[in-house]
Amino acid sequence: MVRNIELENTRLDDAARAGWLYYIAGNTQDEIARKLGVSRQTAQRLVSLSISAKLIKVRLDHPIANCLQLSERLKEAFKIDFCEVVPSDPESDSVSHGVAQAAAAELERYLVSQHPVIVAMGTGRMLRAMADQLTPMDCPQHKIVSLVGNIASDGSASLYDVVSRVADVVKAPHYPMPLPVIATTVQDKALLLGQKPVRNVVELAKQADVNFVGVGTIGDDAALVRDGFVKPEEMRALVKAGAAGEIVGWAYDDKGQLIDGLTNDRVVSVPLDQPAKRRVIGVAMATSRLRAVRGALAGKLINGIITNETMAGLLLT
Repeated sequence: MVRNIELENTRLDDAARAGWLYYIAGNTQDEIARKLGVSRQTAQRLVSLSISAKLIKVRLDHPIANCLQLSERLKEAFKIDFCEVVPSDPESDSVSHGVAQAAAAELERYLVSQHPVIVAMGTGRMLRAMADQLTPMDCPQHKIVSLVGNIASDGSASLYDVVSRVADVVKAPHYPMPLPVIATTVQDKALLLGQKPVRNVVELAKQADVNFVGVGTIGDDAALVRDGFVKPEEMRALVKAGAAGEIVGWAYDDKGQLIDGLTNDRVVSVPLDQPAKRRVIGVAMATSRLRAVRGALAGKLINGIITNETMAGLLLT
């Protein structure tokens, strides 16, 4: 009997993985057969089983054993209370497959509440991908608030603003922060933060029930540089100071400690609590962000993470 149960669980694991590869990662049945090491006919049956067993809806609805184990190990290793690990497609170069869907599903768990909820959000490519996966709904009882400005030094708006996109999809009031991520001078920062509308947004963000943030890299190709928020020479200074990553513009080192001075003196974003006082979920999967994610977890800047098998394995190495 025990043996039969184990075989059935393994079969469902394989079906869930095949379903994910087909419906979410966009693989053909031939590709699935090759990746799982089975015949094409078996791959076809596994994909069919993922539907008949109701493992697949739009998102993966079966906790693949390895993902569940990795999630528990990450929670124990970094003393966090929330972790979701989704399957990895080793041959995909997507920077959001699976993780964006999982993050959207987690956000929707808050949005379906009839009680008012405040959701605070960072910005970036991964969170924008998450926003694109949301199910349209009407949520006038909730508030969507920004943790970070979305204006570059030249006055242009970020292409990856998230708050307005989420609010548009779920029909909720939103509170953007029409400011630069990093002010030109310390004096400018004080003037910007002194404005009453900005103070109101910051205070609202501090009351958030949940925060969703991207985890950014440090270096010449960092999003802060590409999007015009930080000059190359400022980024080089952060690298020299030992910066490992950034969250909503705040740079920190490998231990998750905020860098003294430099651009951190001029960041206009909502300050990061250390340790995080409320649920702060980092959403990341690109292996280039490994150092940044590990630092954020080590410093308790985030107390939850949504990632994939590959990143989870590297974090535990």
